[in-house]
Amino acid sequence: MNVPLVILIGYVIVLSLLSWKATRIQKSGSGGKVLNYLLAGQKLPTILVAVMLTGLAVGGASTVGVAEQAYSVGVSAGWYNGAWGTGGIVVGLVLAAKYRRMTQRTVPEMMGAAFGSNARLVGVVAQLLIMMTITSLQYVAGGAILASMLPDIFTMNTGMLASAIVFIGITLTGGYWASGLTNVVNVIVIYIGVFAALASGFNGFGGFEAVVQALPPEGTWFDPISGIGVAIFAGWMAVMTTMACTTQAVVQISLAAKDEKTARNGFIIGGILTLPAGFLCALFGIMAAAKFPGLANPALALPTIAANIGPLVGGVFLAGLWAADVSTAVGLLMGCSTLLIQDVWKRMSAKTFSPNTELLISRLAVFLVSACSLGLAMRAVGILRTITSALAITTSFTLLILANLYTPRLCKKSAGFWTILASLIVWALWTYVPSTRIGPHLIYLEWIVCLVVFGLTCVLDSRPAVALLSPTPDIPKTEIPQTAVSFD
Repeated sequence: MNVPLVILIGYVIVLSLLSWKATRIQKSGSGGKVLNYLLAGQKLPTILVAVMLTGLAVGGASTVGVAEQAYSVGVSAGWYNGAWGTGGIVVGLVLAAKYRRMTQRTVPEMMGAAFGSNARLVGVVAQLLIMMTITSLQYVAGGAILASMLPDIFTMNTGMLASAIVFIGITLTGGYWASGLTNVVNVIVIYIGVFAALASGFNGFGGFEAVVQALPPEGTWFDPISGIGVAIFAGWMAVMTTMACTTQAVVQISLAAKDEKTARNGFIIGGILTLPAGFLCALFGIMAAAKFPGLANPALALPTIAANIGPLVGGVFLAGLWAADVSTAVGLLMGCSTLLIQDVWKRMSAKTFSPNTELLISRLAVFLVSACSLGLAMRAVGILRTITSALAITTSFTLLILANLYTPRLCKKSAGFWTILASLIVWALWTYVPSTRIGPHLIYLEWIVCLVVFGLTCVLDSRPAVALLSPTPDIPKTEIPQTAVSFD
């Protein structure tokens, strides 16, 4: 009997049942079909907000990607998730409640409300680029996991395809409620699988000391910072905090919370749950460096360890690794679908459609994004390098949102379009013209350029932007009309 395959099939069945359960919750919701599908009717409780954030954060980059880098630099690679968790806590303390108070439902819609239609248009392009890149890397990680642990059944490409089918199936069936419910299981499975595999792996390789003695002596295996260096550490902190503030998939979690307090507390708890995941997965990369030196593809470091532990623990670990991909991909697909519906389709269509038609189009949007992301996945290399590069684009959104909320007098009408456009241009030059790479990470150049462009608009444009929130803080929830913006 193929134990890992049986466990994986059982896990998929559980997720499918939860997705079916989510359809029942959707139908009983009072917010309208499309609002229930895309935002869970804005009824998510604290625990679901927390696991949605944790599930989004702990994906292929946080497991396979961290182990890939730890194979070379050691435990400091875990700061990728440490930075993610820190960013989630910052959003909980500073922004989550404010987002829940807003009537807009996407980040580009916020840009449009504050800075005009041009800012909204370029914002859609940037947000889709960011999230489709991250989604594609979940397919890469999913394919690597399945191909390594079930090589008789999956190749890298068929593993990516199987991952895509499950991701899409959950998203299409249960929408945002399915994302929340399945992430409760995903987060539990991830941590159970990781802890069980670490214990089994170290025992199987002769214990922790034996692994340490087998490591190349010149490495920075257990130094908390020097493996990646101070500049990269600071860059990750800046990237992940910046990203957590204004990526649609993250913002959408706070928008789906049942109230402002729930949004704030859920993000803080979710950030705390996220913090240890990267450091735990970095240990797999260190283990692989000791026992399997010279891997042709470092992305296989973690799956290689998983393939060399017992079948029962290996099966649980396989489910845990795949759970990380499922949790992240489903949230991203919902975010992309919301962008396409709110900021593309509804703006381009002059017709009024029935709720059933809008729901169908929302699901078709998931298919479109999935197909494009799968195509990108076939070309992705270097998981962490690819993902942190794309995430740096969120610099412009974070600067604009924070300025609008805290220093609205500095915001001018043209700031949105030109700051976001500058962010995209800097990313494109950094990616395709290596001679423009100034500094150790793209995030530094992004912040410098965006601040300069934003400052120029403050001086050269006399037209004020529109404040997204009333300057009076702590507006009671009862004063906010929940039907002000409807998806139906």
